[in-house]
Amino acid sequence: MAPAQHSPTVRGRRLARELKTRRERAGLTLDQAAAALGWNRFKLGRMEAGKTRATAADVERVLDLYGTEDAARAVLLQLARDAGRRGWWTAYSGVFTGGYVALENEASEIRTYHVQLIPGLLQTEDYARAVISAGVPEDPDEVNKRLHARLARKTLLSRSDAPSLRAVLAESALRQLIGGRQVMRDQLIELDRIARRPNVALRALPYSVGARAGVEGSFVILGYADPLDPDIGYSEGIYGNVYIEGADHVARCNAEFDAVWNAALDDEESKAFIAAIAAEL
Repeated sequence: MAPAQHSPTVRGRRLARELKTRRERAGLTLDQAAAALGWNRFKLGRMEAGKTRATAADVERVLDLYGTEDAARAVLLQLARDAGRRGWWTAYSGVFTGGYVALENEASEIRTYHVQLIPGLLQTEDYARAVISAGVPEDPDEVNKRLHARLARKTLLSRSDAPSLRAVLAESALRQLIGGRQVMRDQLIELDRIARRPNVALRALPYSVGARAGVEGSFVILGYADPLDPDIGYSEGIYGNVYIEGADHVARCNAEFDAVWNAALDDEESKAFIAAIAAEL
């Protein structure tokens, strides 16, 4: 039987890294540690990879084996408890099936580039409904469920501890006629309103930029306040979702975003550019 799907949180990722580091410091291989615990090696391996939730009881057994000092032990056990807490998104488990929303919820900075669509955090209700309906055209109940989930997710940007958002929208995303002319006009006007928030910066990447930047498609980079939590790159497509966590690959994502950001129109030029497209509608 396949293991149950697990949605990692930032705390869960940190705990997984610590468990692996402390095993290595104890001079134990994965097989040796698993044997000493009486576990299948795959159980411990999945815990260290953050692919399964480590319970406080399991973490306690692991720390006993590794001889972890009391101060670090208390911190890691609290991490295990915190990582297992239910987030608001669990009420929409049939909609949010991966770990992205949990990771986004804890981010202090979001950088994103979109080619075809306005990203979910910036969508109006009517625009979101049109996008969702295209995916499940024969199921209005499912459309409503997904729409409610998306609107709940949007509140992230208005929280008291809201992350900063820097978004670059390709001209193709701004001109893609989603939901009809009025829906698209309202969406573009909404972008101007959202961009007035102190934690949001939006830029437009016009066709005239050509192939200098943004040719590899849409992606997101999530950043965190704690230096122990490295950036995560994320991209989604027809073949599934991809999490980019290796240091070299994340560095490439950051460089690509910087190139797109610098190639885009500045904030005021972008505002005028988006307003001009809205006026055409």
